[in-house]
Amino acid sequence: MTYPYSRIFLLSHMRAYSSLLGHIIGSHPRINGYYEMHQSYLSDADLAQQIADYSQHDSLKPDSHYQFDKLLHNDYRLNLSLPALQDAVIFIALRQPEPTIKSIIKLFRQKSTDDLYAQPAGATDYYLERLQILTDFAQQHPQRYYYFDTEKVCTDTDGLLSQLQQWIGVAEPLAREYGSFAKTGVAGAGDTSPLIHTGKILPDFQEAVDDVELDATLLQQAEQAYQSSRALLLHYAKQHC
Repeated sequence: MTYPYSRIFLLSHMRAYSSLLGHIIGSHPRINGYYEMHQSYLSDADLAQQIADYSQHDSLKPDSHYQFDKLLHNDYRLNLSLPALQDAVIFIALRQPEPTIKSIIKLFRQKSTDDLYAQPAGATDYYLERLQILTDFAQQHPQRYYYFDTEKVCTDTDGLLSQLQQWIGVAEPLAREYGSFAKTGVAGAGDTSPLIHTGKILPDFQEAVDDVELDATLLQQAEQAYQSSRALLLHYAKQHC
């Protein structure tokens, strides 16, 4: 059976430049999708729902071949035994714990100081639990994904985009500049800061989080988990950069 769209999935966590990267990937002429769709992919019906939901707000590109989504939460899973996902391109990417956890806290404190993720313990727990699910996925699906450190989105942009282009297998390069779409900056779909509307990568994407305090014990726990998880993800990756 021939499927109309191959899938690209980014498995990561909150505050890891995934909105920026999603917009870059989604601006490619062969790729649809740029935001987090908040769904699992466990059946063919889920794959059809992805296309239907995306098409409600954004038009499918006439010469496109890929559909992209990012999964940042443990509620959403992939069933790689689906025939339609046999050729799926899967990226797993981590960001270092201190700026990530502080950024989560800062983001959710802007919404509500009562939010679980606005507290150091809650934000750290999310990060640790997400790392565990990603490492579980890696062990269950060795050689089925590519790994990169998300910091490279800002620190080695050209090198990372060139590598992603090669891994996806598209002829046209991924560009530093990106488009604005129906859900760009919309709450629940990704980054809501004004930076996402600039259409290009700026140094300011490396958010200042020095005003957020994080307990040393929590940070040490997160750092140890990060080092362990990253080593395992590198070990089981098909390729990494």
